[in-house]
Amino acid sequence: MVKPRAIVLRTAGTNCDRETAYALSQAGFDACAVHVLSIIDRPKRLGEFEFLVVPGGFSYGDDVSAGKILANQLIHHLRDELNAFVAAGKLVLGICNGFQVLLKCGLLPRGQVGADGAADATLGWSDTGQFEDRWVHLRGDSDRCVFLARGDVITLPIANGEGKFVPREPAVLSRLRQGGQLAIRYADAEGRSNDSANPNGSVDHVAGLCDPSGRILGLMPHPERFVDATHHPRWTRGLADVAHGRRIFDNARAALN
Repeated sequence: MVKPRAIVLRTAGTNCDRETAYALSQAGFDACAVHVLSIIDRPKRLGEFEFLVVPGGFSYGDDVSAGKILANQLIHHLRDELNAFVAAGKLVLGICNGFQVLLKCGLLPRGQVGADGAADATLGWSDTGQFEDRWVHLRGDSDRCVFLARGDVITLPIANGEGKFVPREPAVLSRLRQGGQLAIRYADAEGRSNDSANPNGSVDHVAGLCDPSGRILGLMPHPERFVDATHHPRWTRGLADVAHGRRIFDNARAALN
């Protein structure tokens, strides 16, 4: 059986590309990490893949703002190729810094690179005012999203400073909610969203956002850091029989069948 091909787009400052490529390979993808300049040099190469992942890290050191420089490269050098990629029904995933990139280039929430108009949402500094590095519970909240089913409760680690989801205005939040695009929310172990389970003050407890098709997802937690039971800090106590991060990648693999 031919494995679907996945590309992990890396650049200066990216530090989760190898873990992400490994997670993809565990889910049955033929995965490779490729520098963005290599794709800019040969844009048509993007069409060779079925799944694009923008991994976590600190692209270009977040020197302008988190994900902004890489987002601008996608807009100005790969707009047509990325829009064709999405139009072909392929999958896109942005993790942590990758989520920030997808928001700033327009792939989220509108599903199109370089979409006209002001950004619908951004990711700002967490309410705690510090880098948050901890494990959180999450609940799938969308019937559209192919990566996580509604009602599924999983545990993943987060590691971010700018992770607070903020919509441009209440009307945007209402539209995204009604459209089923608020794909993943912070929750407690029973799947109930509340302020104590929200690690960064994200509006409406949003941890992940999808586009209208459900085939583009951005999320702040790191699924690639929990693809084996031993990745969980309490695995020796029998509390991590299932590596929850694998579910994200397994569902992506199933969506391409």
